Amino acid sequence: MIFPPLVLGSVALVTSQVFVRMTIQRRWRSWLTKAMIARWLDHGRYYQLNLIGGDHQNPEARLSEDMRIATESPVDFVSGVIAAFVSASTFIVVLWTIGGALTLPIADQYVTIPGFLVVAAIIYAVSTSGSIAYIARHFVEVSEVKNQVEAEFRYSLTRVRENGESIALLGGEEEERNDLDRSFKNVRQQWRLLAHQYMRTTLVSHGSMLIAPVVPVLLCAPKFLDGSMSLGEVMQAASAFTIVQTAFGWLVDNYPRLADWNASARRVASLMMSLDGLERAEQSESLGRIKRGETVGETMLSLHDLSLSLGDGTAVVKETQVEIEPGERVLVAGESGSGKSTLVRAISGLWPWGGGSVSFRPDSRLFMLPQKPYIPSGTLRRAVAYPHGADEWSVEKIAGALEKVGLGHLSSKIEDEAPWDHTLSGGEKQRLAFARLLLHHPDIVVMDEATSALDEKSQDKIMQMMIDELPDVTVVSVGHRAELEAFHSRKITLEKREGGARLVSDEDLVPRHSRRRMLSRLLPRIR
Repeated sequence: MIFPPLVLGSVALVTSQVFVRMTIQRRWRSWLTKAMIARWLDHGRYYQLNLIGGDHQNPEARLSEDMRIATESPVDFVSGVIAAFVSASTFIVVLWTIGGALTLPIADQYVTIPGFLVVAAIIYAVSTSGSIAYIARHFVEVSEVKNQVEAEFRYSLTRVRENGESIALLGGEEEERNDLDRSFKNVRQQWRLLAHQYMRTTLVSHGSMLIAPVVPVLLCAPKFLDGSMSLGEVMQAASAFTIVQTAFGWLVDNYPRLADWNASARRVASLMMSLDGLERAEQSESLGRIKRGETVGETMLSLHDLSLSLGDGTAVVKETQVEIEPGERVLVAGESGSGKSTLVRAISGLWPWGGGSVSFRPDSRLFMLPQKPYIPSGTLRRAVAYPHGADEWSVEKIAGALEKVGLGHLSSKIEDEAPWDHTLSGGEKQRLAFARLLLHHPDIVVMDEATSALDEKSQDKIMQMMIDELPDVTVVSVGHRAELEAFHSRKITLEKREGGARLVSDEDLVPRHSRRRMLSRLLPRIR
């Protein structure tokens, strides 16, 4: 009658423990992951981490696998420690009661050790735990490096998949195979070192498991031989000793998992520290941060004494002073390495280091057209609507934008899910970016080589289309082609110099369509 309720109670208790443990793990990981991703994405920090030094490589692996281990393992450890404490507390009483005291003759005196089996269990657990802590003292370091090389190997595989077309066209399979072999060689080497650590911990843990049942039998042998302890009591004492020793030796049994958790937690913590450093730099007044403010009057964009520098303080652009009025289309020119793209990143807010200020007209909306547009996974509709949601515009509106940029042949595939990032050519991706521009209709457009993948004729069409569809938009464009001057009203030139590039000229341009109108008026007079 008693046994069935005990079974049901035990099953219910263990099931409830699993539910509580996994619920805590799920909620903790969910909360911490959301908080970390929010910090990582905020203010372009995911991009800025690539520009500064520190231990934050492969953040995607730290936010996924390392975060999982860092939040799951501590809950398991707490649960295990509680179970060990309960077991030890329960069976220490049994062990103390059954074992009693042991009297040993030492010289001419007798020494009595009360609860000698409990004392022996404590000494045994301390010695085994100390041994495993010493011989596996490098376990955490090896695990941390192993996690890093695993993350780098996964990233190398991902890069091959994402750049499959370029690799295939160039026939770079052999070189990629060699690179992957080198990366996997590091993985194998770290696994070899990790295997040595596991062998050492196994030596102690397995040895302890085999010796533990024998120790109480040997300790109880004198009392059994003198008849003060029966064989049944010896067996009870041995069983209780093993349970108590296992509870005390929790570290021995869980050291590999504890080391793996420590390594993952340190990787997550180092990413947090790098994000903390960026946050402190954002709030600091002494670390050379570019200020962002609002213009006065009708000025759309103002760069006041703008200087750009690397994270280590190396100057890139020095003391740039520019004011751009609404509707102006400004072309930023200069030789490669003069800081044009860096200037664009500073305007967009991605480049934080430097001095001076970047100011915008209040309530103005900025839109970026990079050289390599980002194409998210999912439907073509989502790709065109990005960064807004796919349902922000109707299918007809999106189809109209695609038609205007020369992608009308894709209108029937707007709702299709496909690997568009690999399906579309470089020129089609840039056309798609202009379709986004038409949908978002911003006040300021910043273009960084946004037409580099288009031929001259297609470039002329797409630029003219932008001017016709968005006649009032303010444009800041970086480009090398001289043909772009015809679609801009102003040109500023950066020249690379020692100590940072400088603005050397700021001239007005006459758009090509205006030149044509002027020629058409002059030709009759000449005739």
